[in-house]
Amino acid sequence: MAAAKKGELVPRPPKKIEYEIRFATADAQKGWRDLVATIRNAMTETWDFLTHTPLSTTPTNYRLKGELGAIQRGGLTHDRWQHKPTVKGTARSCGGL
Repeated sequence: MAAAKKGELVPRPPKKIEYEIRFATADAQKGWRDLVATIRNAMTETWDFLTHTPLSTTPTNYRLKGELGAIQRGGLTHDRWQHKPTVKGTARSCGGL
């Protein structure tokens, strides 16, 4: 393990019951970073929702339909979901579970 630097952020340890969020692309990582920069509080709530209850259907979290409804990763097919961090905003993130 590398030595810690003064002022370095301490990463939040996930609970054993939480899901992990991973970026599938560099564009997804940039999009997440941009959303955090503009709607930080909503993205914190998004993080909590997605790590605890990502399969809950709500007005802001739902399965995608049609050809966008599934994605293949590592030879497995996963349902794709869309999550909107705010009810009125246009920001959204997609993921496969």
